[in-house]
Amino acid sequence: QVQLVESGGGLVQAGGSLRLSCAPSRILFGINAMGWYRQAPGKQRELVATISTGDSISYADSVKGRFTISRDNAKNTVYLQMSSLKPEDTAVYYCNAQGRNFLTPYNYWGQGTQVTVSS
Repeated sequence: QVQLVESGGGLVQAGGSLRLSCAPSRILFGINAMGWYRQAPGKQRELVATISTGDSISYADSVKGRFTISRDNAKNTVYLQMSSLKPEDTAVYYCNAQGRNFLTPYNYWGQGTQVTVSS
């Protein structure tokens, strides 16, 4: 079973920056897209940003202009650069990878990394 390993979360003051990284435990073939989602206490998990193999990128409106998603295809690694952080960005951030290995689709999730923004 593939695991997505996230790193880079932590505690930061409002206005600060953090960079999240996510890499699979082994090379993934047939990736269509990788992305980041987040879940705040008492709320549903929501999309933050995704990037496809063809570098098509989408962001949640709440993070546009502040967050940047990027990927290193050779390493199957995806990054999320978060700047101008706000207290409402506080959440557990989850990495996601979707694709198809030959005929078998997959949808993997990381264990989550906590991001806390203090006011």
